[in-house]
Amino acid sequence: MKDLLAVIAAERQARGWTEYQLAERSGLPQSTISSWYRKGMVPTLPSLEKVCAALGITLSQLLAQEGDPVELTEEQRRLLERWNRLSREQQAAVLALIDQMR
Repeated sequence: MKDLLAVIAAERQARGWTEYQLAERSGLPQSTISSWYRKGMVPTLPSLEKVCAALGITLSQLLAQEGDPVELTEEQRRLLERWNRLSREQQAAVLALIDQMR
């Protein structure tokens, strides 16, 4: 089974967010998020949905094992549609720009 807390932590850290910032963006109490890690608890489905909304990912993306098909958010779908219209050079430029934003 996938370690959901590790995935949430990795997604949060990839955005440079603290647990407190994830709590603010998800609408969950910071103490709830903190207790997941302290007690090794699995978040409830409603809590996972709030976390996913805050992270801008779908629940299927959070739960997917490597290689599993996933459902995309509408924003991700629009981004991919636009990405596919770019030339290879434009794609490289966009990736370079994104890398600079870290």
